[in-house]
Amino acid sequence: MVRVLPEGRLAYGMQLPVQSQSVIYAEGWEAEAGPEALVEVARAADRGGFAYIAVCDHVAIPRRLADAMSTVWYDPVATLSYLAAATERVQLLSHVAVVGLRHPLAAAKQYATLDHLSGGRLVLGVGAGHVEEEFAALGADFAGRGAVLDESIDALRAALGPEEFPEFAGERYAFSGLGQRPRPARERVPVWVGGSSPAAVRRAAVRGDGWLPQGDPRDRLPYQIEKLRRLRAEAGIAEPIEIGAIAEPLYVGEPAWTVGRRTLTGKPDALAESLRAYRAMGVDQIQVRFRSRGVAELTDQMAAFAAEVAPLLP
Repeated sequence: MVRVLPEGRLAYGMQLPVQSQSVIYAEGWEAEAGPEALVEVARAADRGGFAYIAVCDHVAIPRRLADAMSTVWYDPVATLSYLAAATERVQLLSHVAVVGLRHPLAAAKQYATLDHLSGGRLVLGVGAGHVEEEFAALGADFAGRGAVLDESIDALRAALGPEEFPEFAGERYAFSGLGQRPRPARERVPVWVGGSSPAAVRRAAVRGDGWLPQGDPRDRLPYQIEKLRRLRAEAGIAEPIEIGAIAEPLYVGEPAWTVGRRTLTGKPDALAESLRAYRAMGVDQIQVRFRSRGVAELTDQMAAFAAEVAPLLP
């Protein structure tokens, strides 16, 4: 296992604004924001002890989904590389890379370079993907995307390892005698597997260094975590796995505007008490999202969380 998170405490990270703008979570101000806002938020995360900043992955969105998903999806490798130069310590997470859209050797070249340039800060989050037209346009196998992802993870582990001439032989992909440099800065790049379907949980259990559930509510997480750990034990894997959760939207303090009924608001001790429940379930890191009306309010919220809420987490 490649450990990313500090032991003995509940870590926190965040998916960046601006870089993906689904109507499910994007704030209104993000539509007019750009690279400057991304850098400002990334630097705030770096200062605030956030474990990671995350960027999503879609190549192209079909018209039937564009109203809901939007077509704003920054490329994760380009974006994280750009932000690596603006930050010092925060980890750089693809949440999640749809690696089945690309040959593993091509993906390995991109992500190895990112890890090399960032001094070993890449966390490779991977998922199966869900947009059929996207797969079709790129000549990728949508119907078999689960099996493709399984093999892609294995191939990427080989290609992102320490060997200059990695070797892999699978049903779909095979390579040997082909050198790739630069190598990643660390000997093994951590792979976190995303998704909450039975297949995704099994994939995380047997192939992942971490698990990124996709929106499981609090009352379902204990069951999913128990299942994941059981499957991992049955597979004979003794190494622990770093377990994540996506927390409810947050607002530190009492908002003077409508933030939505599901948003956790209030004083730092009340927020910390609510979030500590995740640790009690066996969660190692929570992905937090702050309600905001602009980048200044967002970075203020991040700073308040880091200074007043985070020290109260276990």
